[in-house]
Order: sequence, then C-alpha cells, then structure tokens
Amino acid sequence: MTTLASGTDTITRDALTVLQPGFTGTTAPDWLLRRLGEGLASVGLFGRNIDSPEQLAALTSQLRAERDDVLVAIDEEGGDVTRLEVRTGSSFPGNHALGAVDDVSLTEEVAAELGRRLAACGVNLNWAPSADVNSNPDNPVIGVRSFGADTDLVARHTAAYVTGLQSAGVAACTKHFPGHGDTAVDSHHALPRIDAGLPVLESRELAPFRAAIAAGTRAVMSAHILVPALDPDRPATLSRRILTGLLREELGYDGLIVTDGMEMQAIAATYGIERGSVLAIAAGADAICVGGGLADDDTVRRLRDALVSAVRTGELPEERLADAANRVRALARWTAAGGGAGADTSVGAGDRADVGLAAARRALTVTQAETYAPLTEAPYVAALTPVANIAVGDETPWGVAAELARLLPGTETGSFTGESAGALALAAAGTRRIVAVVRDEHRHPWMAAALDTLLAVRPDTVVVEMGVPQSPPRGTLHIATHGAARVCGRAAAEVIAGE
Repeated sequence: MTTLASGTDTITRDALTVLQPGFTGTTAPDWLLRRLGEGLASVGLFGRNIDSPEQLAALTSQLRAERDDVLVAIDEEGGDVTRLEVRTGSSFPGNHALGAVDDVSLTEEVAAELGRRLAACGVNLNWAPSADVNSNPDNPVIGVRSFGADTDLVARHTAAYVTGLQSAGVAACTKHFPGHGDTAVDSHHALPRIDAGLPVLESRELAPFRAAIAAGTRAVMSAHILVPALDPDRPATLSRRILTGLLREELGYDGLIVTDGMEMQAIAATYGIERGSVLAIAAGADAICVGGGLADDDTVRRLRDALVSAVRTGELPEERLADAANRVRALARWTAAGGGAGADTSVGAGDRADVGLAAARRALTVTQAETYAPLTEAPYVAALTPVANIAVGDETPWGVAAELARLLPGTETGSFTGESAGALALAAAGTRRIVAVVRDEHRHPWMAAALDTLLAVRPDTVVVEMGVPQSPPRGTLHIATHGAARVCGRAAAEVIAGE
C-alpha cells in the first residue's frame, strides 16, 4: 500500500478522503493511483469501466495495490440500472419486479447473490437500493427502480435488500433521501420539488428509510430535491435541516451520508459543483459523489481545493470536514474487515444464476393467457422505444427480441418512436405476427397512439409492458414484466413462445 505522500497536510488529506470520483477506461489511470497515495479513499465505477468480471477484479486489485482499504463504489441496482452487465442486460430483475412478487425472502436472496458477485469482483459499496416510494406514476427517473407505490411494501423490501446485500460484505447505500418518488422532474436535468406536507412525508417518504436504518444500512444517499416542508431554501443534499436535523438527529442515523452525483444539473446548474460540494459537507454529507460525467484529475483538484479553501476561510468548519473524512474511513475499515460477511464471495463460489430468472418469472403479470395460443413461427418485435433516463442509460439492451430469437429463430425486430411509430411498425412487420414492446406506455402519448394503430389493424398483436404497468391491458396477450432486465425479457419470451 502506498503511504501518504509527504507534504500532504491534514486538511488537504481530509478533502481528498471525502471525494468519490470516477474515471474513464478499464484500468486505473496514473492520476487516480497518485491521488490514492495522497489520501483519496473512494472510487466510483460506471459501465464505461467494466468489460467482464475478470477485468473488473483485476481493476479493483490494481486500486488496492495502492490503498488496500479503498472503497470501490458502483451503481448496481440490478434490473434496468446495471453496470456489471451494462452490455447484455442484468441477470437480476429490479426493485419493481421484486415488489410485484412481494416475497421478502426472495428480495433478500437476490440482493445477497448480487452482493456476492460484486464482492467477488472487489466492489464493496453499492449505491443501492432505491427506497423511493413511486407515488407519482409519471415520475420520469424512479419508476421501476422503486419497489412500488405502497409505503409498507417499499419499507419491508428495502430492509430485506439491505440485509441481503450486506450479508455479502458489500455496504448498502440506501437512496434517495428523503425520497424521490413523488417527483415529476429528473434531477439529472433540473431541480425537482415535492410539495407534500410533513404528515405525508413522515408516513410515506421517510418510512422506508427508517426501515433501512433499522436494518443497519451502512450508507444513505441524499437526493437533489427541494422539499419546502423540510427546508424551503435548499435541496436536500445541501440542507443541514434535512441531513443533520432530520437524518442524523431525528432518525438517529450514524453511518455514511453520500451525495447523489454533484454534476447533475439540479446542483451543477444552480450552485456549481465546487460550491455545491462545500455546502453539502457543511450540511452533513460525508462523501461527494462525482464522476458520472466528470471523470478526470482536474475535477478532483477543483473539489479538493474548494473544500480546503472553505476551511481556511472559515466557511466550512475544519471539524466538520474531519468528521466526514473519519466516517469514510470507518466504512472503509468495515469493508476491509469483511463487513461481517458470512457467505463465500470468491469468484464462482455458490453461484446462483437461477435466482434472478426465477424471480423474473414470478414477477410476470399475464392477462388473457387463457385464450392465447403460443407462437410457433418467428414474429416481428416492434420496440416502441422512449428516451432512456440517464440513470438507466441508453447503452443497455432491453426488450424481448433477443430472447425470442433463441426460442423462435428468424425473429426480427425494429425500434420505433414518435407519431408515426405505429404505421412504420406495421409496414416493417408485413404479414408476420407482431409483438409490441413498450416501456411506461402511460407516460408517452405517442406510444399509446402507436399501440392504437397496431391493434386496430392487427388485433392479434402481443403487448409486453416493461415499465410500470398503469394503462389497461390490451392485445391478444398482455405481459407486464415490471422492468426491462434481460431476465425479464427472457421470462416474457418464454410465455410468448409457450415454453
């Protein structure tokens, strides 16, 4: 392990310790290794950093050669949001599918297996689970990332997920505090606002976080949202009333508080990442997540210098920065000691490749199956494709075409969007049976219109909803998968082909 670079003072070291930067490439750049030697304690990984489990294990070993207790964080929710399997789609259904099954033992099992795979690759902090109650069906950024719209269901599955993940020695980071479910704006693009009153917030938004804290979640991620009933002036990430007054003092949480990505426009466009980072640490955050879009040494230097300058001018108490850095180091010690893991997390050990598919099969909601005759000839899959939110990304494949092609060779597919999507899909399909795949039909009028067009001409169309099912089921067969993970597509394809 590299020792701390000579000449690095305590304030500068602490400023580096509270940062969680990303980087580009599948090996660690020289600047990142140098910063680990100077005091950086955390690194964030994204899909761009991962080619295979073996490559990821080599990368994390490279990082630990510089600092053996480094926190290696990732945004691996399973389901629609995957980094381990960004190029193929996840082997695990996401939260909404698990909520649809509503078997907490299954949720814990899925999270434990996901944690085992992360640990085998050297990842020890997962920015998951989402504890948001998806009370607004038009929410553009949470949706199937939530266990559902029922508070009690979300609370019990959040606790089960935390327990399962941490049983593998991977720290859970429950998000997005104090709750992102009742928003109509994506915080990647602008600042969302929740106007619910205190009684609603107490009974709805906060309940899953209370459950996560009771389950021992090692980290909590703040949300870039304005909640006037809690703080009329500052978003949660920058609010002392919310992070210290509510989360620390009222809820009694004593673990690590991590910010959501500081380069997201809800913060960056209003405060700037340097000013925002200073305010976040002052408010009670302990770790600054940055690197989803900004991933270079210049970003690390700018944020470090902003924090150091704030301490030296008296804007940020030195004790608050030191406390934040100590909480990062405490979590690093927990993970380095194994995190209390009881499972064998070596590569390949106890691999439960079946648990994700089994969960996806159980999550399906199938309508009109009693009158449906399974397909025996290759269909045409018309994917009515919305713009993916940034958390999900547009590089991860989704749908049922690839899985149907394995069962019905010759299956063809096309992607359609906009007002002419239905007519174009009809023309492309010709005489072949159509399988129309949608994602949150209720949020996209053009998508609903395209289905109207398809069903008017081809009433035998099969419809697969891979988002939050809100619209009435229609088509000769309607399948709601409650998520777009690869295993969700496979489960739906099996029903369509009668497997």
